[in-house]
Amino acid sequence: MFFDDHNPPQFHAEYAEYNAKIAIKNFALLEGYLPSRAMALVIEWASLHQSELLKNWELMLKKQPLTKIEPLK
Repeated sequence: MFFDDHNPPQFHAEYAEYNAKIAIKNFALLEGYLPSRAMALVIEWASLHQSELLKNWELMLKKQPLTKIEPLK
């Protein structure tokens, strides 16, 4: 997430030279591209941490520090 992001609530994912913006509520690809395997892993991770992502979105809107979210194990 970046402090100048705008609605809908989203997060950024990077894999090698690829970048994507993913919607937090339905995990839709908003912008960019990730290979299908990387996208599947990102969606798996996001589904496990959706509430944390939404909390970070609220913190970002208030310009407060974000909380760290664990990587996929």
